[in-house]
Amino acid sequence: MKKFLSLAIIFLLTVTVTACAFAADKKVKVKFNKRQLKKIELTEAPRHGEPMIVLREKFEDVPLFGEAVATQDQMINFINKRNTFPKINCSVPELVRLYYVEAGREGIRPDITICQAIKETGTWNYGGDVVPEQNNFCGLGTTGGGVKGAFFPTPELGVRAHVQHLLAYASKREPRMEIVDPRYELIKKFRPQIFGKLTHWTQLNGVWAVPGNHYGEDILTLWMQAQMPDASDASLDAANLKIMLADDKAAAYVYRGLVNFEREDFYSAREDFKSALDVEPELKEALFDLALTQEQLKKFDDAIKSYDELLKIDDKFVDAWHNRARLELAKNDYKNAIKDYEAAMNIETINADALNDIAVAYFRQKKYDDAWKYINMAAAQNSTNPTVQANLEKFSKGVKVKK
Repeated sequence: MKKFLSLAIIFLLTVTVTACAFAADKKVKVKFNKRQLKKIELTEAPRHGEPMIVLREKFEDVPLFGEAVATQDQMINFINKRNTFPKINCSVPELVRLYYVEAGREGIRPDITICQAIKETGTWNYGGDVVPEQNNFCGLGTTGGGVKGAFFPTPELGVRAHVQHLLAYASKREPRMEIVDPRYELIKKFRPQIFGKLTHWTQLNGVWAVPGNHYGEDILTLWMQAQMPDASDASLDAANLKIMLADDKAAAYVYRGLVNFEREDFYSAREDFKSALDVEPELKEALFDLALTQEQLKKFDDAIKSYDELLKIDDKFVDAWHNRARLELAKNDYKNAIKDYEAAMNIETINADALNDIAVAYFRQKKYDDAWKYINMAAAQNSTNPTVQANLEKFSKGVKVKK
């Protein structure tokens, strides 16, 4: 598996470098104005991940079929929190309503389906081959290299196609509405080994997305984050009651910690997450939430230790790799930061933030050739990432490219 991932990384980097003329053409010469570059400071990508509730159900046991757990209001708030101005051709509440109607009609879980769309579109920020006008919320028909994939005239039909494509994987039953997914019949005819046979979200790994080794887990992590409680007094009262009455004390402490986190009472949140770990020392959600809280309290060394413990338990926790790398970068521990970003890319190969931050690490060491290469690779992966674009624009002022 590690060999496969390494080959995937090499292939990905080759493709992205080729996408940049300066890297693909050996005749291109890059000259750096070091005096100008000394005046520039590149910015690292934001921290990854949101605090997480405890999910006792294993990811591999979460089915495609079922009712929503998160409410429509929770999904609306989750989308708005991640992207204030999503590039969609209807309102956020209308888009969420469409998913609950269309997925509900077919028996597919609407809240998790929305989380898949969030992953596929970058919370409707796009940046890859697909453009907002396509109403294509799940990458239907995209194969990379500028291939935009399917177009749908309305958001409603885009949502319906997304749901029907999931149904093609999960059931041999025909969709209840006229088929609008252009690839439904192709799966039915040419991929009998998967048609109607993938009934759980993690079974989409390596099928919906390639290599996609952590694809389903990423979707379900978003789903857990969407179920966060709010900061209201009612939520705090409910959390206190959970601790008094619940048999699962660790999960109850995490829940109250999340309420306190939302209320920005980070000291109380920290104590709640520690209490959860006293009950269950290897509870991943508590460790991740504790690390995020320690960052809020500027206890960065403590946060690194929490990420250390988490990664010992789960070395596929991509947000933990990214966040630990950010903290190492802030300490000028460039070697370990780059190593951690590369580990994140082994899990999530399309990762412009990791490429950006590797560029930042090299730039701060005045290794401008490497920094220039990586920032362009990041831009090739995601043309709308604001941090990447700002860094590329600043960096370009001190660079001359000649053939």
